[in-house]
Amino acid sequence: MILVIDDDIAVRTSLLLLLGNAGYEVLGIDNPEEAMEIIQQQEPDLVLLDLNFSIGTTGKQGMSVLEKIRKNYTMPVILITGWGSIDLAVQGMKMGANDFVNKPWQNDHLLNSVSTLLDLEKEKVVSLTRRQLDKQYNFPFIIGEDAQMLQILETIGRVATTDASVLILGESGTGKELIAEAIHENSRRRTKPFIKVNLGGISSTLFESEMFGHVRGAFTDARFDRTGRFELANKGTIFLDEIGDLEPASQVKLLRVLQDRTYEVLGSSRSKTVDVRVICATNKNLHELVSSGLFREDLLYRINLITVQLPGLRNRKDDITLLVKFFLNNLREIYNRPALSISPAAMRWLKHLPLPGNIRQLKNLVERTILVSRNNILDISDFQTQLEVVPIKTDQLSLPSVGAMTLDEIEAEMVRRAMSFHQNRITKAAASLGITRNALYRRLEKHQIPFHETED
Repeated sequence: MILVIDDDIAVRTSLLLLLGNAGYEVLGIDNPEEAMEIIQQQEPDLVLLDLNFSIGTTGKQGMSVLEKIRKNYTMPVILITGWGSIDLAVQGMKMGANDFVNKPWQNDHLLNSVSTLLDLEKEKVVSLTRRQLDKQYNFPFIIGEDAQMLQILETIGRVATTDASVLILGESGTGKELIAEAIHENSRRRTKPFIKVNLGGISSTLFESEMFGHVRGAFTDARFDRTGRFELANKGTIFLDEIGDLEPASQVKLLRVLQDRTYEVLGSSRSKTVDVRVICATNKNLHELVSSGLFREDLLYRINLITVQLPGLRNRKDDITLLVKFFLNNLREIYNRPALSISPAAMRWLKHLPLPGNIRQLKNLVERTILVSRNNILDISDFQTQLEVVPIKTDQLSLPSVGAMTLDEIEAEMVRRAMSFHQNRITKAAASLGITRNALYRRLEKHQIPFHETED
């Protein structure tokens, strides 16, 4: 059952009709006190909650109801607010609301949000094998059997059939674009366009023209009409990559089209409506950008109804072997070298290699080695030569977040990596760590790291 809490009889009636016609059991209540009694007695599956009651616009009553719900219940809550009260909605999201809709709402958008939240609540994660996932969904280009990746694939498979906005987070090279494409390919929009936009490469002066298009004469050198990316993506999916790099002035314009699904072509006063699924991605911490004033908080909550956090390759090492085999099979055909293979020792070495560039770096390393080496059986030395030609940029050194690892754990991991990279050659491993051989022996013993010493 869905509970609608709103004192405006017109709003309440509209929502009751909309949700009832969509097949949901729905109940409308006009005051917070009675609503809490219903919640205690029946525990609805979802709550649609207005923030403002009576003639007030502070949202205090709505926030009070939300706070009471979140103290004792976990059902999804969607806030109802006006555009002028969007700050209230953001505050409500911080307090635990799942989504917010603005008056006047778009029926399809509201129904999609309701459907997505109910589906996610109903289908709590049930662990499936990769084979079971492949029977249900279409993931031909996503390689991996790591438990974290299987959970991610299960999540995106379930939300793909909705129009819920998805935010994909992860380091550079972790496959964010592949995940976005997989969501599109498993959606009802799969036969419609999938438009990719790198927002990091679009300045604020060109943003409107690129995203919404322009008419001839809209500005100097606008000799022809231009179709914007949103119009190209109509009925399909738009993938906004590097959204963390979007300039503040452009964030306001993007928020409006995501909120209202309307926009104006540059140089035209006529509004256009767009029907599009929005998927965003970034390798930046958007919450930190919000705290520093570089990213709009209301935009963050608009794009992250569903958030997918992709793990770095170092956190799914067992998948490295699968990825290398996949790359190798493709490259055999591309470079017409059917006899190519990788030695077991090289495969083990690759599995323990520090790869800050993640999947992209691994693919480049395998392909570069195949191009340069004349050997049909690629060994550690073949890969090592190509790895060492890439300079390490110390200003891009990736460290774990504070609290993620202790100093002892970091030290143990660096010792393991050095020993693996130098194939258990104590002198070279110690030199790379900036310590003596005896100091390395002590750390191997301290961290109980097994090894078979190789002659230097």
